[in-house]
Amino acid sequence: MVNTRILGIMPEKKLDISEYEKKCQDILDDDEIRYAGLLDESGALLAGGQKPGMSIRLSEEQLQSVSKELASRVAKRKKFNEELGYVKYSASRREHVVIMSFPVYDKVIMLVAESNVNIDRLAFRVISKLGRQWGEFVGE
Repeated sequence: MVNTRILGIMPEKKLDISEYEKKCQDILDDDEIRYAGLLDESGALLAGGQKPGMSIRLSEEQLQSVSKELASRVAKRKKFNEELGYVKYSASRREHVVIMSFPVYDKVIMLVAESNVNIDRLAFRVISKLGRQWGEFVGE
């Protein structure tokens, strides 16, 4: 039997989408967050979305493109899990926003936050809201 963990392949897990809808809404309660969404492997939105009345500076078409690209990058990073360890989160600080990703099994939480956010502090808060302890979060 092949150990998929050694190969860096996470077994698919059926997530409770309604649970992640609540978690995304809880994450959106953070003043520094503009968008929190659970994406599938192709970047399609499964739960969450944009904070009402808050701009994420992207059109719907651009958001779909960014989501697809982010989901693809998250999947590609998994091939290095054996050598480098599991990704806890990734962040991209841009001039106007910060975009972050948090792997959850074969899905990903994508965030768009204020540009001046402290990335590590925000990551700690998000992981706590996802129900994980910082030291044990391994993307699964």
